[in-house]
Amino acid sequence: MKYTRQDFGENFIWGAATASYQIEGAWNVDGKSPSVWDAFSAGGGKIKDGSDGKTACDFYHRYPQDVKLAAEIGLDAFRFSLAWTRILPDGTGKVNQKGIDFYKRVIEQCQLNNIQPWITLYHWDLPKCLEDKGGWRNRDIINWFAEYTDMCTRHLGADVKNWMVLNEPGVFTTMGYLSGQHAPGKMGWFSFLKAAHHVAMAQAEGGRITRANVPDGNIGTTFSMTDIQPAADSEKDKLAAARIDAVVNRLFLDPVLGEGYPIAANKWLKSIEKYMLPGDEEKLKFNFDFIGLQNYTRGVIAHKWWVPFVQALQLPVKKVSSESPTEMGWEVYPEGIYNLLKKLNTYKNIPKIYVTENGCAMPEEMIGDEVKDPLRQQFLERYIAQVLRAKQEGVPVDGYFVWSLLDNFEWAEGYRPRFGIVHVDYETQKRTLKDSGKWYSELIKDDE
Repeated sequence: MKYTRQDFGENFIWGAATASYQIEGAWNVDGKSPSVWDAFSAGGGKIKDGSDGKTACDFYHRYPQDVKLAAEIGLDAFRFSLAWTRILPDGTGKVNQKGIDFYKRVIEQCQLNNIQPWITLYHWDLPKCLEDKGGWRNRDIINWFAEYTDMCTRHLGADVKNWMVLNEPGVFTTMGYLSGQHAPGKMGWFSFLKAAHHVAMAQAEGGRITRANVPDGNIGTTFSMTDIQPAADSEKDKLAAARIDAVVNRLFLDPVLGEGYPIAANKWLKSIEKYMLPGDEEKLKFNFDFIGLQNYTRGVIAHKWWVPFVQALQLPVKKVSSESPTEMGWEVYPEGIYNLLKKLNTYKNIPKIYVTENGCAMPEEMIGDEVKDPLRQQFLERYIAQVLRAKQEGVPVDGYFVWSLLDNFEWAEGYRPRFGIVHVDYETQKRTLKDSGKWYSELIKDDE
């Protein structure tokens, strides 16, 4: 399918996304305190290549160069997150002015380059000092997060109108509090459910505070969603797929939209009710201006009699395509993003949708000063075509952010997987626009 920028409409936003811990480095500079990822990375054996985010892409010192590069690519918007540990090193209390000033400089650089700053309040780097008090398992974190949100939006809201409250709550709760594969490395179903309820409460509270402090803002939150399909046309497989869909796609989306937790689809979720207090059901709701969809693959689910919810961490459960997977082992399935956009459009109270992350880690080769990555370019071409397909069928999708602007620290995978449209030499910190980035630039600069 051939398409141009004009096919998406005049007001469609084209951007690229990043996250503070994955790119900033400067882990203990200018008053910043350790995050759960600093502690997790130092734990030994938890990051596949033994690395950490202490330096990462050194964005903290190189942000003018990176924002200028984003402008040269032709981005309308640059999505980045704030590090809670820079702004409130003690988790609560005294504001670190040097942290605020850093993000003001990044915002100013965006404005100088005619790029819209899109801010994510929380992209997984919880202050370690708060995790030491129970982190997301401690109900007090609803108030801690409210204080942090208030500080950020009061200090930066005059210059930033586009805000995202949380990045992928389903991922950082399942991986961080259920399987232990991500920071803070906790495990257990009830640990997960307790954290999940407090995250869902904080999600809505963060929306309310942002709305109060940035009344003219465009306020949303983001969800990692996977197109869940049954492995066979059997009742058992269909029910298994519905159970996994409830955990992977609906656990945080449904309650904020006023539909409550999807317990009817997955009885294992009923235990979340033990962590609810009177009035919580109403406080879970918030009318966001948009929902951010983040999609990378699909999950094909077969019934298993043992612990059905564990399948949420094992997607897909079988080889479902002859096509080579990404370097993360994920199936390339472009139609999945179309299916999810259509699914989101069935909800009555989602006014706008942005694809706030989509991309892949693929093999690439540096030849001279060029980075050849044809499989990533093909991936982006095919997924963006499915976004256009959904938009042409009436889905209110108003923007697309590629993940990621830069190669970066890919959490527990370390630095091996490269998702960026810009190559980063981690030894020299040299940036090189990949062929996929050149293709993306040509698409979004097409003004004819």
